[in-house]
Amino acid sequence: MKAAVYRHYGPPSFVHVENAPQPIPQPDELLVRVFASTVNRTDWGFLSGKPLVVRLFSGLRAPRAKILGCEFAGEVAGIGADVRAFAVGQRVFGYSGVKFGGHADYLTIAEMGLVAEIPVGVSYVEASPILEGAHYALNMVRAARVTAGQNVLVNGGTGGIGSAAVQLLVNLGARVTAVCATPHLALLESLGAERVVDYTREDFTALEDEFDVVLDAVGKSSFGRCRRLLAPDGVYVSSELGTLWQNVILALTTRVLRRKRVLFPIPKDTRNDALFLQGLVASGEFRPVIDRTYPLEDIREAYEYVATGQKIGNVVIRVRDEEAMQ
Repeated sequence: MKAAVYRHYGPPSFVHVENAPQPIPQPDELLVRVFASTVNRTDWGFLSGKPLVVRLFSGLRAPRAKILGCEFAGEVAGIGADVRAFAVGQRVFGYSGVKFGGHADYLTIAEMGLVAEIPVGVSYVEASPILEGAHYALNMVRAARVTAGQNVLVNGGTGGIGSAAVQLLVNLGARVTAVCATPHLALLESLGAERVVDYTREDFTALEDEFDVVLDAVGKSSFGRCRRLLAPDGVYVSSELGTLWQNVILALTTRVLRRKRVLFPIPKDTRNDALFLQGLVASGEFRPVIDRTYPLEDIREAYEYVATGQKIGNVVIRVRDEEAMQ
């Protein structure tokens, strides 16, 4: 099968499209014919091997998983002997943050993993970015215990995590203030943000508003800078470890104060999250934002773009050509 393979940590030039063995499903696994995948911050981190903590999961000296792509959308091409919830021919989307494999013609995933049927009317390209950013955002929102009517600020509202967080918060009935650059104000308004702050013209940390939650979806701010924005019992949640792992440390120490505090939730990957997001997509309450698409052959260019930190929403990889996807 055709696949984008890397054998050493490094820049996008380390990725090569070549032939690779087709995986064989275990008794509890699906074999998925991949039509579309994504390149996201998770893939870039595992390709570059940075921050170094990712190597604890991927391999200290060299990557164990040679084919990246933690998100996918495709068709069930085969099932293991014990699989009961899926059938050959079903259109599915999913997230495989341990085995990866989406940057290839085929992958395998456990029946009870983060995989679900693609809602009617949603294309493979549209379905491929449903889970990665959204499942991180969902874990952050749940950890903060956001409820209807609360004021929430989302820094980095146009990223994969941020654009998902805005929509999930709006769905909960929260009042959302989102931060982005000038060209994307209208996008965040269309996603339901009540107020949009242009960080190129205004320092969001100088706002006079009081927020129950500050969700830093890009990890470019800090609890120290955002503390004055928080209500007396408000929480700061970041998608990143922070300088010198400060967000992990603060999550432990600020709990003692029982006032303004930091949360650093460890994401939990469950199939229920895939089913929950499937329902929101089907009802039109959530749509992954897509910046641009690339064919698999141009995956290096996709990585280079993601590495700039300027992507809006998600970058999709078309694993199969347009004719095959129709």
